[in-house]
Amino acid sequence: MFDSLAEKLQATLADVRGRGTLTEDDVNSAMREIRLALLEADVNFRVVKSFTSAVKDRALGAGVVGQLNPGQQVVKIVSDQLTELMGGAARELSFSPRPPTVVVMAGLQGSGKTTATAKLARYLREQHGSSVALAACDVYRPAAVQQLVKVGAQAGATVYEQGADRDPVEIAQWAAQRAQAEGKDVLIVDTSGRLHVDEELMAELARIKRAVKPHDVLLVVDAMTGQDAVAVAEQFAAVVEFDGVVMTKLDGDARGGAALSVKAITGKPILFASTGEKLDQFERFHPDRMAQRILGMGDVMTLIEKAESAYDAQQAAELERKLRQQEFGLDDFLDQMRQVRRLGPLQSLLGMLPGVGKELRDVKVDERDFDRLQAIILSMTPQERRHPELIKGSRRLRIAQGSGTNVQAVKQLIKQFEQMRKIMRQVSQGRMPDLGALMRQGR
Repeated sequence: MFDSLAEKLQATLADVRGRGTLTEDDVNSAMREIRLALLEADVNFRVVKSFTSAVKDRALGAGVVGQLNPGQQVVKIVSDQLTELMGGAARELSFSPRPPTVVVMAGLQGSGKTTATAKLARYLREQHGSSVALAACDVYRPAAVQQLVKVGAQAGATVYEQGADRDPVEIAQWAAQRAQAEGKDVLIVDTSGRLHVDEELMAELARIKRAVKPHDVLLVVDAMTGQDAVAVAEQFAAVVEFDGVVMTKLDGDARGGAALSVKAITGKPILFASTGEKLDQFERFHPDRMAQRILGMGDVMTLIEKAESAYDAQQAAELERKLRQQEFGLDDFLDQMRQVRRLGPLQSLLGMLPGVGKELRDVKVDERDFDRLQAIILSMTPQERRHPELIKGSRRLRIAQGSGTNVQAVKQLIKQFEQMRKIMRQVSQGRMPDLGALMRQGR
């Protein structure tokens, strides 16, 4: 996400950082480059003008001109302004002290609203321990109710539906009553996709809102549509007031114009972002963390949160014991590999690491390599996984045939595992491993 914008901004700011002192002309030149980068990223023209003016005023007003090493100050100013542009502090849903909290999802046809509804349900169940119900009020799109039933079940939510031949306002009212009777913490109402120019459907959305009195109305917009998404949000705001935005397909948006413009244009913050097709690829939108990602500073906090969600304290303690007693085997390696995969695609994890250059971020990680490694390990006997040094000759051939790979792949896995086990053993003993020697061995 934001790839082209990030590349241009980072190049411009690297040039600023590299100067011993800055003149006003240097600041003006940097602002021209930033302005061009934002416009090419499909950021609204009014937003670009306001943003660059604010950065310039702060940079000149902060007295960075003429100072030694002023680059870091300019980078901080740009980061702060990007954060402010996208909404400042992250905002959470407005949870009701008397459940159920009711959330209404609205948006255009094809914006990914039904999938976003299921993703939000899963997020609330996983992150807040909420009991979630979904109301199937999209009665116009063919098979929309069946789709919600399917993805709702995958998200671990209860789906309230009455088919496609009932009035959606009545369904929403009935679902709200049932959610309260069944003690649900949250009810998410999936409404029909509509055009902002469709007066009848917009009026229906307003009636649903009056009927269930939601604590939040979330507008789902497709980041891939760029400025069209911002225009839709602006027109929705004029007809049916909403409280925040769910930005879908943000992972496919290399430019980022919608995410950078929507708050400034509508005054409504982005609450959540969908970063992939899977139900777990959905996260709270943190403007400060997103600004840091764009500027190449990484997003360590999100990475830590992802790690904590997959963290098992008891398993970690057992892993430490095995390392210290030299009992770490291929079964343990496989468990660790699976935990890493639960954090999300490796490509996105690389983007969260500070200081990772474009060359490394652009490395294409083939997730199927994990599947091949898993197949090789699972083709071994329990004894071979505990003692991989036993794997020679005919054993290698049997494992290769069983995993659908070749003998060379089996040898390579065992060699890499032994090197990794040696590093982990040294680290667990408080010693700095000789990485140079290990790399020479790996050749």
